[in-house]
Amino acid sequence: MKNAEAIEKRRTFGIIAHPDAGKTTLTEKLLLFGGAIQTAGAVKNNKIKKSATSDFMEIEKQRGISVATSVMAFEYGGKQVNILDTPGHKDFAEDTYRTLTAVDSVILVIDCANGVEEQTEKLMEVCRMRKTPVIIFVNKMDREGKDSFTLLDELEEKLDIKVRPLTWPIGMGDRFKGVYNIYDENINLFQANKTKISTDIASISDINSTELDELVGEAPAAELREELEMIEGVYDAFDRDRYLSGEVAPVFFGSAVNNFGVKELLDTFIRISPSPIGRESDTRFIEPSDSKFSGFVFKIHANLDPKHRDRIAFLRIVSGKFERNTFYQHVRLDKKFKFPNPTSFMAQDKSVIDEAFPGDVIGLYDTGNFKIGDTLTEGEKMMFKGIPSFSPEIFQELENLDPMKSKQLEKGIRQLTDEGVAQMFVQQPGNRKIVGTVGQLQFEVIAHRLEHEYGASCRFVPKNYFKACWITTENPEQLNQFLQAKTGNIAKDKDDNFVFLAETPFLLQMAERDYPDLTFHKTSEFKLEV
Repeated sequence: MKNAEAIEKRRTFGIIAHPDAGKTTLTEKLLLFGGAIQTAGAVKNNKIKKSATSDFMEIEKQRGISVATSVMAFEYGGKQVNILDTPGHKDFAEDTYRTLTAVDSVILVIDCANGVEEQTEKLMEVCRMRKTPVIIFVNKMDREGKDSFTLLDELEEKLDIKVRPLTWPIGMGDRFKGVYNIYDENINLFQANKTKISTDIASISDINSTELDELVGEAPAAELREELEMIEGVYDAFDRDRYLSGEVAPVFFGSAVNNFGVKELLDTFIRISPSPIGRESDTRFIEPSDSKFSGFVFKIHANLDPKHRDRIAFLRIVSGKFERNTFYQHVRLDKKFKFPNPTSFMAQDKSVIDEAFPGDVIGLYDTGNFKIGDTLTEGEKMMFKGIPSFSPEIFQELENLDPMKSKQLEKGIRQLTDEGVAQMFVQQPGNRKIVGTVGQLQFEVIAHRLEHEYGASCRFVPKNYFKACWITTENPEQLNQFLQAKTGNIAKDKDDNFVFLAETPFLLQMAERDYPDLTFHKTSEFKLEV
C-alpha cells in the first residue's frame, strides 16, 4: 500500500469524558459496530462477569473505572479506525492530556442529565489549545435529562465552542424512540439491545411522511418536525472546514448502552474526521507525507500481560512507514534500535505487525530504553514537542512491608513511575522513596499493582511537601551550599537530577531569593531542553 493511500485511510481519535458519562461503553459499542467484537460486555454489572473490552487492568475491572489509556484498532467503511480510550477520572488527567498529543481528533462524551462537568471543561481546554477537532456525543438519552436545546446552549457557553447538531433525539427517557440523522436526512428506529447490533431498523427518508407518524406516534412526529425547523433557523449549516479547524463541534445524541445513535456517529465520523496530521518538532514541522519514518512515545505501560512481565512503549507514527526489524534512531540516547515484534492492539489482545503508517499507534517491547516524549527517526536529529509533564501535587513516602521482597518493590516502583502516572524522588540517607502524583487515587493503583503484578506489599505515608522543583545552575559552589543547608529537603529523581522538595510556597520563595544563581524548575520539562 502506498503511503498517501494509507494516510488517507486512517482515522486516529481519542474518546474523552467526565467519569461515568459512558465513555468506555461508547468505545465498546464502536468496536461492536466496527465488527471488532461480536458481543459487548456489561460494564459494572456484577451479574455478568465481564468487563468492558478496553478495561484490562485488574483494578479497573474491580472499580469500574478506566485508569490507563488503551488502544484499539478496527476497519470500518473502508477506513482503519484507531481509538484511544482514556481515563475519565481527574486523578489520571495527566495520562489523558498526553494521549491527546497522539490523536488527530476527539469524541467528547456528555451525560444528558449532568451536562458539562468540571473535568469536561478542563479536557476541552486542552483540545482548544491544540485546535483539535471535536465531535460531541450526548449519551444516556434513554434516561430523563436536560432539554436538548438547553444542553446545546450549555455546551456552547461552558466549552467555549460553537455547536451544530447532526442528529436529533426523538423524545427522551421512557419516550426515547431513536434519532433522526440530520446529516443524511433519514431516521433510524432501534429496539434497545445492550449486547448485539439490532437488525430491526426502520429507515424513513422523508421527514414529512405519514409513515413517521405511524411508527413513533403523531405527537412525537410533530414535535420532531418542529424542533428540526428550529435547528435550521438557529444554527448555521454544517461546515467541515470549521470543524477541522476546531471552531465548530458537531453534536450527536444517543444511548451507547442500548446502541441508539452509535452507528450514525460512526458513519458520519469516518466521513468528516481528519486523516492523520503532522506534528511540530524542535527543528521543523513534520508532515505525514514526509517519506522518512518518525514517531514519538506518548505512553509506557508495564505488565500489559502480567504473565509475561512485558513493558510496552506506545508509539504514534507521524511520518513515513515503520517496518519490522529495521534499525531506527533513538534520538535522546543517540543509538539505533530495531524491533522484531512491534504490535497492534485490540485492548489487551496484541498481534505482531510488519509495517505501520502515519496515524497508527504501535506497541514496542521495551527493556527500559524509552521515556515518555522520546522520538524515533530514520536518522534525523529532532525531537517532537508538546508532550506535557506535570508537577506532582501530593507526596507520600513508600514503605516496604516485606523486606524479603525489596528487589521486587524496587523494580516495580521504577517501572510504574516510568509509565508517567507518578514521579519518584529518592532521599538519602536510607534510600527513602518519595512518590509524587497529581491525584490520590494513583497511590491506590500503584499499591494494588505492586502487590498483584510484582508480589511486593507496601504502604504510603503522607508527606507535607508543597512542590518538587528541579535545580539547575552554573554555580556549583552555591549549589553545594544549598544542598548542605537543605539536606532534609533534597532528593534525586530517577535520572539523578537534584530536586528540592519545598514544604510551603514561602520556603520556596526564600530559597529563590537566598540562592539567586540556582534555577528552580516546576516541571521536569527542562531535561528535554538540555
